[in-house]
Amino acid sequence: MVSMGSDGSEVYEEELSGFGTRSRYLEDPDDVERNALRHMDYKARRKHLTKTSIKFNVTTMLNRQEFLLTLAKALMAFGAPSHRIESQLISAARILEVEAEFIHLPGVIISSFGDQELGCSETQFIKCQGRLSLGALHKLHLTYRAVVHDEISAKQATEQLINLMEEPPIVPVWGRFLLAFLLSALICPLAFGGSFTDMWIAGAGALALAVFQMQVASKSALYANVFEITVAILVSFAARGLSSINNGETFCYAAISSAGIIGILPGYLILSSSLELASKNIVCGSVKMVYALIYTLFLGFGLQIGSDLYLLFDSHERNNLKSLSQKIAATTILTGQWAADNATDNALMNNSIPLVGTWSFSHRVELKDLDITPEGCIRRSNPPWWLSPFPMWTSFIIVPTFSLLSSLANLQPFFSKQLPVMVVISCAAYGVNKLANHFIFNRSDIVSAIGAFTIGVLGNVYSRKMGGTAFTSMVTGVLFLVPSGLSQAGGIAGNGSGIDVGGAMIAVTIGITVGLFMSQALVYMFGSRKGGASFSF
Repeated sequence: MVSMGSDGSEVYEEELSGFGTRSRYLEDPDDVERNALRHMDYKARRKHLTKTSIKFNVTTMLNRQEFLLTLAKALMAFGAPSHRIESQLISAARILEVEAEFIHLPGVIISSFGDQELGCSETQFIKCQGRLSLGALHKLHLTYRAVVHDEISAKQATEQLINLMEEPPIVPVWGRFLLAFLLSALICPLAFGGSFTDMWIAGAGALALAVFQMQVASKSALYANVFEITVAILVSFAARGLSSINNGETFCYAAISSAGIIGILPGYLILSSSLELASKNIVCGSVKMVYALIYTLFLGFGLQIGSDLYLLFDSHERNNLKSLSQKIAATTILTGQWAADNATDNALMNNSIPLVGTWSFSHRVELKDLDITPEGCIRRSNPPWWLSPFPMWTSFIIVPTFSLLSSLANLQPFFSKQLPVMVVISCAAYGVNKLANHFIFNRSDIVSAIGAFTIGVLGNVYSRKMGGTAFTSMVTGVLFLVPSGLSQAGGIAGNGSGIDVGGAMIAVTIGITVGLFMSQALVYMFGSRKGGASFSF
């Protein structure tokens, strides 16, 4: 039916039967959505109604795509958990109603934006290298959360992320040198059985490592290729030379060399690769795992070369180590023929007992005034305090201090409410790890899984109940488990070849992976469903 409007225009009207009212053919979005919901079943209708979408801070499609690209670059620049990057971006794209697909490869994110109207797509490559920055990751997650909760627009969030990436590091270069020295000095007695004299030498080695890393390797592409090997050789050479003083009773080679290179151990890299493989991200996880193993082989090779290089010039120390290893050996196996001289037994005289074969001789030689610790250090029975391992009560001071300094080294601001949470979670993980190691022997993977489960439960509960960021609050404790697990597996230098060190690190990180995933599954079984992706391990 056609009628004339007041302005002379034609208006199409329809009389609705049974109501006696008229309605215009103007599409109402609410009516369209209601009609679409009417044709859905119950489950599809409920899923559609609970779907998160942007209603208040709507912006153009170009701004939303720019936000996703900036978010991808910021996640890689600040060291976000790589197995969660794809889910973060896909969740943000779904909530922003952007047709996008993402593929994450080591150092690269491939993004593809589709357009149904034009029937085409746009593909962009985002390449970025970065390092772990806990403070920036927390701010990034708050910005991401504000976008998916429809608190700010994608355009405003893009500006915040760009400003965040342009901020200078919160720790200056000299501060990173100081933190490297203190971290190695503290982990030496805590994880590797070092004494008061060993910790300062280990700290000096870590300081030299940090100087080479930030002042030399970062400016020379040629030296960066052999940086790990040369540093491991220097630290091992110096540690072996110092351990030759006073027959190894003053300085411990295993403690100094292990703690000296703790700053370049690929513990976080192996952990990331293990998490990605467990998340079925095979390409990225396998590439990182192989690289981390080769990297560990370089470190083990460098430690062995440095020790052997010193022993090549010091024959006296070489003979001492050989003699000590023979004394420690509990069994000697000989293969040959036994000759029975002056035998009075008729069985032996008649050759009724075989005298040819392999013979094992067990012997016990007591080291009179010396004791070999599980970490491989030589200690006297009653040494002075500066040559003794630290007593147990010192852990109540060293563990919180190490956790605090480790968080600061990973660029966590000192005046932040997240920092005490990180320290508490890390201390709880160390305590559980130590307690489990007291009852479970020679299984660093199971012990690490128990410690990681504790970290995961505390971190995820903190995120769900107090609104914090689970990942940043858990990183310090997880990184603490790597040297602790290696010390339970025999230390770094005590494992011998780089293959043994790599195997020990894989065992520890697999245990950590299982513990983290189990804790997250347990926590997220309860409570409401998350609208965005999980920003956790």
